[in-house]
Amino acid sequence: MGKLTLSGLSIGALENINLAIAPGEIVCLSGPSGCGKSRLLRAIADLDPHGGRVSLGDSDQDTLPAHLWRGKVMMVPAASAWWYDTVGEHLGDAAAPALSKVGLEGDVLQWPVSRLSSGEKQRLALVRALSLEPSAVLLDEPTANLDKDSTAKVEAWLCDQIRERSLPTLWVAHHEDQIARVADRHFRINGAGIEPVEVSR
Repeated sequence: MGKLTLSGLSIGALENINLAIAPGEIVCLSGPSGCGKSRLLRAIADLDPHGGRVSLGDSDQDTLPAHLWRGKVMMVPAASAWWYDTVGEHLGDAAAPALSKVGLEGDVLQWPVSRLSSGEKQRLALVRALSLEPSAVLLDEPTANLDKDSTAKVEAWLCDQIRERSLPTLWVAHHEDQIARVADRHFRINGAGIEPVEVSR
């Protein structure tokens, strides 16, 4: 497992973004609506065309087929995609132990996707992503649709998983209190670049 490194990354209005995220480190990214946070994650995940270089350890994004890169550097978007009728068809057996950790019952695997609330979808998308054994994760407001209790459970579970698996993590967050709880470092998008912000505990 190695660092997730952005070198001169450019997409949209963002230019020359340089950042290295260590294994097991959580870097939070904030900024006003529309400033390019999600686009930056999409560039790192090789979902949108961009300039510059992204690497994970010794692997360069531009030397791997896109689907293999996305399996290693996995983005969990704010709105998740669901293509089968039931929850269980999207999650393997490896995902089951995590369900209670994020406040969901085991029988959720039998539920039709149409029954899920936005918060349940968000938690299940996180469980699904981590069950696929990525090497780095990109989280786009992973608790945006959750109440306070569910947010606390998801934060605790995610932080444990990130540390235990040594996953370099870029976490888009809006709320200063969440950033204070989870971030090792915090950067804010300012114009075309990013600037470090002190994390207040």
